Amino acid sequence: MKLDLKGHRALVTGAGQGIGRAIAQTLQESGAAVSGIDIDAAALTALDGTGLSTAQIDVTDADALANYAQTAGGFDIAVHVAGGVRGQVGRPVEDISPLDWDAIVSVNQTAAFYLARAVAPEMKKTGWGRIVTISSRAGLDVSLTGIQAYASAKAGQIGLARQLGHELGQYGITVNSVAPGFVRSNPTTERQWDALGPEGQDKLVSGIAMRRLGKPEDIAAAVMFLVSPQASWITGQVLSVDGGR
Repeated sequence: MKLDLKGHRALVTGAGQGIGRAIAQTLQESGAAVSGIDIDAAALTALDGTGLSTAQIDVTDADALANYAQTAGGFDIAVHVAGGVRGQVGRPVEDISPLDWDAIVSVNQTAAFYLARAVAPEMKKTGWGRIVTISSRAGLDVSLTGIQAYASAKAGQIGLARQLGHELGQYGITVNSVAPGFVRSNPTTERQWDALGPEGQDKLVSGIAMRRLGKPEDIAAAVMFLVSPQASWITGQVLSVDGGR
């Protein structure tokens, strides 16, 4: 059964590439009016001609995000995908500067809070809403990259979904998180994949029950379930989509 989202308006952060793009396009294919935002204007050009509304916005700028949500208005679905490791690699904890820490936490965790804060008032008015954050297996286990801030921020996203789900449920709003396994979805994950080398790649795949890496479409399918009527009594949860790692 194909999900019909006609009449719904969705806001997707990090929509310029990979998982974010797949989610934005899948929501649109189901009938939602989708706005995709990303800090990378060049990445957003990939969405030209798709019919999606796009805007270059830094999701760590609380005012910019709130203003966009207010002026574009009426979002009843919001998905936070923006994040990543910001070009960082694993280093000893004593070598991590406050700026390095903040760079990752701000876009992964704090921006998820900013998004929820921006869209919740309108959702409360209508008595219906869906908020989904894209966390990571690293938020449930340890980060394969060894990046402390990334693992902490992704775990924080899960805690935020749990708390907001409890707070907003009375208004008909569900808040959940999806925790993907390793997905080759952007230049950063391609570099991580290459850095593993053939032996490391084989080890990673052999540790997955399904014996394959995930695809952006796998994550988009999980999001679609969580925004669907079938998930109307699911909130504050984290759904692992990792092939059984």
